[in-house]
Amino acid sequence: MAIKLSKAEKKVQYDKKLCRLLDEYTQLLIVAADNVGSNQLQNIRQGLRGESVVLMGKNTLIRRCIKIHAENTGNNAFLNLLPLLVGNVGMIFTKGDLKEVSEEVAKYKVGAPARVGLVAPIDVIVPPGNTGLDPSQTSFFQVLNIPTKINKGTVEIITPVELIKKGEKVGSSEAALLAKLGIRPFSYGLVVLSVYNDGSVFSPEVLDLTDDDLIEKFAGGVSMVTALSLALTYPTLAAAPHLFINAYKNVLAVALATEYSYPQAEKVKEYLKDPSKFAVAAAPVAAAETAAAPAKAAEPEKKEEPAEESDDDMGFSLFD
Repeated sequence: MAIKLSKAEKKVQYDKKLCRLLDEYTQLLIVAADNVGSNQLQNIRQGLRGESVVLMGKNTLIRRCIKIHAENTGNNAFLNLLPLLVGNVGMIFTKGDLKEVSEEVAKYKVGAPARVGLVAPIDVIVPPGNTGLDPSQTSFFQVLNIPTKINKGTVEIITPVELIKKGEKVGSSEAALLAKLGIRPFSYGLVVLSVYNDGSVFSPEVLDLTDDDLIEKFAGGVSMVTALSLALTYPTLAAAPHLFINAYKNVLAVALATEYSYPQAEKVKEYLKDPSKFAVAAAPVAAAETAAAPAKAAEPEKKEEPAEESDDDMGFSLFD
């Protein structure tokens, strides 16, 4: 026969379990568990079994355990979890990839009916079509201003209707109508709110970043460092190419304004003395580009009208 533990003994066991998990795992997910049933939570535990542990509990008890454990171990990084323990939340300790665990948790969502007084997490739209309800049920549709017609002895909705907007509370009429139509508009599951990784806390959106996103962010940071370096005339590795180019421009400007010269400046001076050389240098490139376009356009014309060309060469047409 199992011995029934007192509340104090249960708290002691919970404290030991939480402390053991904090020491064993360096990363965890803080998840919201609103409207998540016990069966659904059990399925999530089974799906994550092996590399992750789901721990639920009262926030006050969890805070107390974390504070005491941080004092005993001297690891104040655990204290970063305290501001995250607000509302109906739980913790998923894991040794696996955080993104993969987050995606696995998102799979366990269960459809739920619209209950009276529940705040709608999404917009609820009733689609048009035959409802299968008899004409005596039209009172529900009239109360909600839903256009209907009677078709083959059943009520049919004519146009799609936005029944409930996101953030609104579900009324009794809306809940009754959705139940009659068999529509379960909402789905609930564990939602990742924050990520804890070895003392650092960040948003779950970070898990969705790809290599391209990181490269783009890094390139933006390099651009900002370069701009700041150039504005302050402070040399950095990022600004070095621009500094060399600007220095060369200054040297070239001095050579053009004075009699001092060097091989690269001689060519520029020669162009400035005789601007027509610019046109001579650019002409071959422009001519090649313009000649290439008509050549491509003329090729299909030769293939399409070979008969007419041969007639012209003979000196007569089909009607002579």
